[in-house]
Amino acid sequence: MKPSIKLALRLGVLFFLLWSNLSFAARLKDIASIRGVRENQLIGYGLVVGLKGTGDSKTEFTSKSFARLLDKLGMKLDNPDVSSKNVAAVLVTATLPAFGKAGNPLDVKVNAIGDATSLVGGTLIQTPLRAGNDQIFAVAQGAVSVLGDGKDLHTTTGSVPNGAIIERDVTSDFASKKMFRLTLHNPDFTTAARTVLTINKELGGQYASAKDSGTVDIITPFAFENRGVELLATIESIEINPDQKARVIINEKTGTIVIGDKVKISRVAISHGNISLKVTDSKGKKTPSDDKVTVLDSGVSVGDLVQSLNKLGVSPKDLISILQSIKTAGALHGELEVY
Repeated sequence: MKPSIKLALRLGVLFFLLWSNLSFAARLKDIASIRGVRENQLIGYGLVVGLKGTGDSKTEFTSKSFARLLDKLGMKLDNPDVSSKNVAAVLVTATLPAFGKAGNPLDVKVNAIGDATSLVGGTLIQTPLRAGNDQIFAVAQGAVSVLGDGKDLHTTTGSVPNGAIIERDVTSDFASKKMFRLTLHNPDFTTAARTVLTINKELGGQYASAKDSGTVDIITPFAFENRGVELLATIESIEINPDQKARVIINEKTGTIVIGDKVKISRVAISHGNISLKVTDSKGKKTPSDDKVTVLDSGVSVGDLVQSLNKLGVSPKDLISILQSIKTAGALHGELEVY
Protein backbone atom coordinates (compact mmCIF):
# COMPACT_ATOMS: atom_id res chain seq x y z
CA MET A 1 0.00 0.00 0.00
CA LYS A 2 1.28 3.48 -0.88
CA PRO A 3 2.50 5.71 1.99
CA SER A 4 -0.16 8.34 1.22
CA ILE A 5 -2.93 5.75 1.52
CA LYS A 6 -1.50 4.38 4.75
CA LEU A 7 -1.32 7.87 6.22
CA ALA A 8 -4.93 8.68 5.35
CA LEU A 9 -6.18 5.39 6.75
CA ARG A 10 -4.16 5.78 9.94
CA LEU A 11 -5.25 9.30 10.73
CA GLY A 12 -8.82 9.05 9.48
CA VAL A 13 -9.21 12.83 9.58
CA LEU A 14 -7.52 14.09 6.40
CA PHE A 15 -9.57 14.24 3.23
CA PHE A 16 -8.55 15.83 -0.03
CA LEU A 17 -11.06 16.89 -2.65
CA LEU A 18 -9.00 17.78 -5.69
CA TRP A 19 -11.14 19.30 -8.42
CA SER A 20 -10.19 18.05 -11.83
CA ASN A 21 -8.56 20.28 -14.42
CA LEU A 22 -11.34 19.32 -16.80
CA SER A 23 -14.35 21.59 -17.06
CA PHE A 24 -17.61 19.98 -16.04
CA ALA A 25 -20.88 21.45 -17.22
CA ALA A 26 -23.73 21.97 -14.79
CA ARG A 27 -27.37 22.59 -15.55
CA LEU A 28 -28.38 26.21 -15.16
CA LYS A 29 -31.11 25.16 -12.70
CA ASP A 30 -28.41 23.81 -10.40
CA ILE A 31 -26.25 26.95 -10.31
CA ALA A 32 -28.91 29.67 -10.40
CA SER A 33 -32.37 30.45 -9.08
CA ILE A 34 -35.26 32.46 -10.52
CA ARG A 35 -35.91 35.72 -8.70
CA GLY A 36 -39.28 35.54 -6.98
CA VAL A 37 -39.55 31.75 -7.14
CA ARG A 38 -38.83 30.77 -3.56
CA GLU A 39 -40.26 29.17 -0.47
CA ASN A 40 -41.83 31.22 2.31
CA GLN A 41 -41.59 30.62 6.03
CA LEU A 42 -44.74 30.36 8.10
CA ILE A 43 -45.07 30.62 11.88
CA GLY A 44 -47.88 30.34 14.40
CA TYR A 45 -48.55 30.13 18.12
CA GLY A 46 -50.66 27.23 19.38
CA LEU A 47 -51.42 24.75 22.12
CA VAL A 48 -50.69 21.06 22.42
CA VAL A 49 -53.22 19.20 24.56
CA GLY A 50 -53.58 15.64 25.81
CA LEU A 51 -50.22 15.49 27.55
CA LYS A 52 -49.77 13.15 30.49
CA GLY A 53 -48.77 15.71 33.10
CA THR A 54 -45.72 16.84 31.09
CA GLY A 55 -47.09 20.21 29.94
CA ASP A 56 -46.50 23.74 31.25
CA SER A 57 -46.83 24.19 35.00
CA LYS A 58 -47.99 27.74 35.69
CA THR A 59 -46.88 29.64 32.61
CA GLU A 60 -48.98 32.79 32.26
CA PHE A 61 -49.32 32.82 28.48
CA THR A 62 -50.34 29.15 28.42
CA SER A 63 -53.03 29.78 31.04
CA LYS A 64 -54.44 32.80 29.20
CA SER A 65 -54.33 31.05 25.82
CA PHE A 66 -56.16 28.02 27.16
CA ALA A 67 -58.81 30.21 28.79
CA ARG A 68 -59.29 32.14 25.54
CA LEU A 69 -59.66 28.87 23.64
CA LEU A 70 -62.35 27.63 26.00
CA ASP A 71 -64.14 30.97 25.70
CA LYS A 72 -64.22 30.67 21.89
CA LEU A 73 -65.69 27.19 22.27
CA GLY A 74 -68.54 28.60 24.40
CA MET A 75 -67.14 27.69 27.81
CA LYS A 76 -67.36 30.83 29.96
CA LEU A 77 -65.03 30.71 32.97
CA ASP A 78 -65.43 32.77 36.12
CA ASN A 79 -61.70 32.47 36.80
CA PRO A 80 -59.61 32.95 33.65
CA ASP A 81 -56.50 31.70 35.44
CA VAL A 82 -56.57 28.12 34.14
CA SER A 83 -53.66 25.85 34.92
CA SER A 84 -53.21 22.36 33.48
CA LYS A 85 -50.13 20.20 33.22
CA ASN A 86 -51.75 18.49 30.24
CA VAL A 87 -51.38 21.57 28.02
CA ALA A 88 -48.24 23.13 26.51
CA ALA A 89 -47.73 26.35 24.55
CA VAL A 90 -45.81 25.83 21.31
CA LEU A 91 -44.48 27.65 18.30
CA VAL A 92 -45.45 26.02 15.02
CA THR A 93 -43.37 26.47 11.87
CA ALA A 94 -43.79 25.34 8.27
CA THR A 95 -42.41 26.08 4.82
CA LEU A 96 -44.81 27.23 2.10
CA PRO A 97 -43.65 26.12 -1.38
CA ALA A 98 -43.22 28.67 -4.15
CA PHE A 99 -46.45 27.83 -5.94
CA GLY A 100 -48.47 26.38 -3.07
CA LYS A 101 -52.17 25.97 -3.78
CA ALA A 102 -55.15 25.94 -1.46
CA GLY A 103 -55.87 22.45 -0.15
CA ASN A 104 -52.31 21.15 -0.40
CA PRO A 105 -50.86 19.67 2.83
CA LEU A 106 -47.73 20.85 4.61
CA ASP A 107 -45.49 19.28 7.23
CA VAL A 108 -45.16 21.34 10.39
CA LYS A 109 -42.69 21.43 13.26
CA VAL A 110 -43.75 22.02 16.85
CA ASN A 111 -41.50 23.44 19.58
CA ALA A 112 -42.43 23.96 23.23
CA ILE A 113 -41.82 27.49 24.53
CA GLY A 114 -42.82 27.05 28.18
CA ASP A 115 -41.51 24.67 30.82
CA ALA A 116 -43.16 21.56 29.39
CA THR A 117 -40.94 18.50 29.69
CA SER A 118 -42.41 16.42 26.87
CA LEU A 119 -44.86 16.65 23.96
CA VAL A 120 -45.22 12.88 23.68
CA GLY A 121 -48.83 11.85 23.16
CA GLY A 122 -50.02 15.42 22.55
CA THR A 123 -52.26 16.84 19.86
CA LEU A 124 -51.78 20.24 18.27
CA ILE A 125 -55.09 22.06 18.11
CA GLN A 126 -56.05 24.34 15.23
CA THR A 127 -53.28 26.88 14.74
CA PRO A 128 -53.20 29.61 12.05
CA LEU A 129 -49.84 29.96 10.32
CA ARG A 130 -48.79 33.41 9.11
CA ALA A 131 -46.21 34.63 6.62
CA GLY A 132 -43.91 37.61 7.08
CA ASN A 133 -46.66 39.96 5.86
CA ASP A 134 -48.88 38.74 8.73
CA GLN A 135 -51.34 37.07 6.36
CA ILE A 136 -52.63 33.59 7.20
CA PHE A 137 -51.67 31.06 4.54
CA ALA A 138 -52.27 27.75 6.34
CA VAL A 139 -53.90 26.16 9.38
CA ALA A 140 -52.29 23.29 11.31
CA GLN A 141 -53.74 20.59 13.54
CA GLY A 142 -52.98 16.96 14.36
CA ALA A 143 -51.16 14.45 16.52
CA VAL A 144 -47.60 15.44 17.43
CA SER A 145 -44.93 12.91 16.52
CA VAL A 146 -41.91 12.97 18.84
CA LEU A 147 -38.76 10.93 18.29
CA GLY A 148 -37.14 9.48 21.38
CA ASP A 149 -38.34 8.68 24.87
CA GLY A 150 -36.77 11.64 26.65
CA LYS A 151 -33.69 9.76 27.86
CA ASP A 152 -31.41 10.60 24.95
CA LEU A 153 -33.33 13.00 22.71
CA HIS A 154 -35.26 16.20 23.29
CA THR A 155 -38.97 15.50 23.45
CA THR A 156 -40.02 19.14 23.57
CA THR A 157 -39.72 19.24 19.78
CA GLY A 158 -41.95 17.31 17.43
CA SER A 159 -43.62 17.31 14.05
CA VAL A 160 -47.03 16.84 12.49
CA PRO A 161 -46.60 15.21 9.05
CA ASN A 162 -49.07 16.75 6.59
CA GLY A 163 -50.48 18.53 9.62
CA ALA A 164 -51.24 21.84 7.88
CA ILE A 165 -53.53 22.68 4.99
CA ILE A 166 -52.83 25.63 2.70
CA GLU A 167 -55.80 28.00 2.87
CA ARG A 168 -54.95 30.35 0.01
CA ASP A 169 -53.03 30.24 -3.25
CA VAL A 170 -49.67 31.89 -3.57
CA THR A 171 -50.68 34.31 -6.34
CA SER A 172 -48.28 34.85 -9.23
CA ASP A 173 -48.80 35.95 -12.83
CA PHE A 174 -45.87 33.80 -13.80
CA ALA A 175 -46.68 32.52 -17.27
CA SER A 176 -47.27 35.99 -18.77
CA LYS A 177 -44.17 37.73 -17.36
CA LYS A 178 -42.22 39.77 -19.89
CA MET A 179 -38.89 39.37 -18.14
CA PHE A 180 -37.24 36.89 -15.80
CA ARG A 181 -34.22 37.42 -13.57
CA LEU A 182 -31.75 34.67 -12.74
CA THR A 183 -29.54 34.89 -9.66
CA LEU A 184 -26.32 32.86 -9.64
CA HIS A 185 -25.70 30.95 -6.42
CA ASN A 186 -21.99 31.80 -6.64
CA PRO A 187 -21.62 35.21 -8.30
CA ASP A 188 -18.81 35.27 -10.86
CA PHE A 189 -18.29 37.54 -13.87
CA THR A 190 -16.98 34.75 -16.08
CA THR A 191 -19.87 32.44 -15.23
CA ALA A 192 -22.38 35.25 -15.81
CA ALA A 193 -20.89 36.03 -19.23
CA ARG A 194 -20.92 32.36 -20.22
CA THR A 195 -24.54 32.09 -19.10
CA VAL A 196 -25.57 35.03 -21.28
CA LEU A 197 -23.78 33.67 -24.36
CA THR A 198 -25.23 30.19 -23.93
CA ILE A 199 -28.81 31.39 -23.36
CA ASN A 200 -28.70 33.73 -26.37
CA LYS A 201 -27.35 30.92 -28.52
CA GLU A 202 -30.12 28.60 -27.34
CA LEU A 203 -32.88 31.17 -27.91
CA GLY A 204 -31.44 32.44 -31.17
CA GLY A 205 -31.24 36.12 -30.28
CA GLN A 206 -30.03 38.76 -27.83
CA TYR A 207 -32.55 38.03 -25.06
CA ALA A 208 -30.21 37.61 -22.08
CA SER A 209 -27.98 40.23 -20.49
CA ALA A 210 -25.83 40.27 -17.35
CA LYS A 211 -26.47 43.11 -14.89
CA ASP A 212 -23.60 42.14 -12.61
CA SER A 213 -21.60 39.08 -11.58
CA GLY A 214 -24.62 37.38 -10.05
CA THR A 215 -27.62 38.62 -12.05
CA VAL A 216 -28.81 37.68 -15.55
CA ASP A 217 -31.99 39.19 -17.02
CA ILE A 218 -33.94 37.40 -19.74
CA ILE A 219 -36.50 39.12 -21.96
CA THR A 220 -39.31 36.78 -23.00
CA PRO A 221 -39.02 36.05 -26.74
CA PHE A 222 -42.12 36.48 -28.89
CA ALA A 223 -42.22 32.72 -29.48
CA PHE A 224 -42.63 32.19 -25.72
CA GLU A 225 -45.19 34.92 -25.05
CA ASN A 226 -47.57 33.79 -22.27
CA ARG A 227 -45.49 30.61 -22.04
CA GLY A 228 -43.15 31.46 -19.20
CA VAL A 229 -43.11 27.90 -17.91
CA GLU A 230 -41.94 26.49 -21.25
CA LEU A 231 -39.33 29.24 -21.56
CA LEU A 232 -37.77 28.51 -18.17
CA ALA A 233 -37.98 24.77 -18.78
CA THR A 234 -35.88 25.36 -21.89
CA ILE A 235 -33.42 27.63 -20.14
CA GLU A 236 -32.90 25.72 -16.90
CA SER A 237 -31.75 22.58 -18.74
CA ILE A 238 -28.97 24.50 -20.50
CA GLU A 239 -25.53 23.35 -19.41
CA ILE A 240 -22.99 25.94 -18.26
CA ASN A 241 -19.34 25.56 -17.33
CA PRO A 242 -19.22 27.61 -14.10
CA ASP A 243 -15.92 29.25 -13.32
CA GLN A 244 -14.48 29.26 -9.82
CA LYS A 245 -11.91 31.13 -7.80
CA ALA A 246 -8.60 29.57 -6.89
CA ARG A 247 -9.22 28.62 -3.29
CA VAL A 248 -7.96 26.36 -0.51
CA ILE A 249 -10.27 25.72 2.44
CA ILE A 250 -8.88 24.29 5.67
CA ASN A 251 -10.77 23.02 8.70
CA GLU A 252 -8.19 22.87 11.46
CA LYS A 253 -10.51 21.02 13.85
CA THR A 254 -11.10 18.05 11.57
CA GLY A 255 -7.99 18.27 9.41
CA THR A 256 -10.12 18.55 6.27
CA ILE A 257 -8.53 20.32 3.29
CA VAL A 258 -10.47 21.18 0.13
CA ILE A 259 -8.31 22.32 -2.78
CA GLY A 260 -9.38 23.95 -6.03
CA ASP A 261 -7.52 22.85 -9.15
CA LYS A 262 -6.76 26.45 -10.16
CA VAL A 263 -4.56 27.10 -7.12
CA LYS A 264 -0.93 27.26 -8.25
CA ILE A 265 2.45 27.40 -6.49
CA SER A 266 5.34 29.60 -7.67
CA ARG A 267 9.04 29.21 -6.87
CA VAL A 268 9.49 28.40 -3.21
CA ALA A 269 11.71 26.35 -0.91
CA ILE A 270 10.17 24.68 2.14
CA SER A 271 11.95 23.29 5.19
CA HIS A 272 9.75 21.79 7.88
CA GLY A 273 11.40 19.62 10.51
CA ASN A 274 13.44 17.01 8.64
CA ILE A 275 11.47 17.54 5.42
CA SER A 276 12.59 19.77 2.54
CA LEU A 277 10.73 20.64 -0.63
CA LYS A 278 11.66 22.94 -3.50
CA VAL A 279 9.56 24.37 -6.31
CA THR A 280 11.90 25.51 -9.10
CA ASP A 281 11.88 26.51 -12.77
CA SER A 282 14.21 23.66 -13.71
CA LYS A 283 12.27 21.20 -15.83
CA GLY A 284 13.37 17.63 -15.66
CA LYS A 285 15.67 18.11 -12.69
CA LYS A 286 16.08 14.89 -10.80
CA THR A 287 14.92 14.56 -7.23
CA PRO A 288 17.79 14.18 -4.73
CA SER A 289 18.30 10.72 -3.33
CA ASP A 290 17.31 11.79 0.19
CA ASP A 291 13.79 10.41 0.76
CA LYS A 292 12.97 13.51 2.84
CA VAL A 293 13.70 15.93 -0.03
CA THR A 294 11.65 16.43 -3.19
CA VAL A 295 11.64 18.88 -6.09
CA LEU A 296 8.64 20.16 -8.07
CA ASP A 297 8.42 22.35 -11.16
CA SER A 298 7.18 25.92 -10.85
CA GLY A 299 3.49 26.36 -11.58
CA VAL A 300 2.41 23.04 -10.10
CA SER A 301 -0.98 22.85 -8.44
CA VAL A 302 -1.50 22.64 -4.70
CA GLY A 303 -2.81 19.13 -5.30
CA ASP A 304 0.61 18.08 -6.65
CA LEU A 305 2.28 19.71 -3.67
CA VAL A 306 0.02 17.93 -1.19
CA GLN A 307 0.58 14.56 -2.85
CA SER A 308 4.34 15.05 -2.68
CA LEU A 309 4.23 16.05 0.98
CA ASN A 310 1.90 13.18 1.74
CA LYS A 311 4.39 10.72 0.27
CA LEU A 312 7.01 12.16 2.61
CA GLY A 313 4.81 11.33 5.59
CA VAL A 314 3.65 14.83 6.47
CA SER A 315 0.88 14.86 9.08
CA PRO A 316 -2.33 16.84 8.52
CA LYS A 317 -1.31 19.36 11.19
CA ASP A 318 2.08 19.94 9.54
CA LEU A 319 0.47 20.14 6.10
CA ILE A 320 -1.87 22.89 7.26
CA SER A 321 1.07 24.83 8.73
CA ILE A 322 3.04 24.48 5.48
CA LEU A 323 0.14 25.72 3.33
CA GLN A 324 -0.37 28.71 5.61
CA SER A 325 3.34 29.55 5.46
CA ILE A 326 3.41 29.30 1.65
CA LYS A 327 0.46 31.67 1.47
CA THR A 328 2.18 34.12 3.83
CA ALA A 329 5.29 34.01 1.64
CA GLY A 330 3.17 34.96 -1.38
CA ALA A 331 3.90 31.76 -3.28
CA LEU A 332 0.38 30.31 -3.07
CA HIS A 333 -1.78 31.96 -5.71
CA GLY A 334 -5.34 31.75 -4.50
CA GLU A 335 -7.51 32.35 -1.47
CA LEU A 336 -6.71 30.45 1.73
CA GLU A 337 -9.64 30.14 4.13
CA VAL A 338 -9.10 28.65 7.57
CA TYR A 339 -11.93 27.92 9.98
